[in-house]
Amino acid sequence: MSTAALIVMDMLNPYDHRDADLLAESVGRIVEPLAGLIGRAHGSEDVALVFVNDNHGDFTATRDDIAALALKGRRPELVEPVLPPDDAPFLAKVRHSGFYGTSLEYLLNQRGVETVILAGQVTEQCVLYSALDAYVRHFSIRVPRDCVAHIHPDLGEAALRMMERNMGAQIVGSDRCLSG
Repeated sequence: MSTAALIVMDMLNPYDHRDADLLAESVGRIVEPLAGLIGRAHGSEDVALVFVNDNHGDFTATRDDIAALALKGRRPELVEPVLPPDDAPFLAKVRHSGFYGTSLEYLLNQRGVETVILAGQVTEQCVLYSALDAYVRHFSIRVPRDCVAHIHPDLGEAALRMMERNMGAQIVGSDRCLSG
């Protein structure tokens, strides 16, 4: 049983979409701290590590397919350091929230999770919407500021403020997010 879960959002990205260059610039700054956080969570008995990723419209895509697409994309150096370990749950999603249409809530409840730690991309989109869905499901929320990437800096900051103010999220550094 884990009381916290690190949920890594949408890091398997081929960067072939509108705004990809803006996003990739921000992702470049979070890859190293996020890879470190993933490693610490993976090695912890107290933290569940879960990956949730867009299926990019391919409803037959497996974890391996989604990873291969991202690694063949325009920015494989942003993908390789944060690939999910084989033993980490991987849930494909089709919309912004990691909860929408996935078994994430069930998985978290089965593991006794009380706090979700949201990391990945995009702060003002998928991270924000997942935080709202976590909040309405009565999970506590932490967001490591140095492990979320934005497309638009002002909207990313606004999203972090909304999560903190409206959802009671703790906005912390990656060095503090695994401790209570």
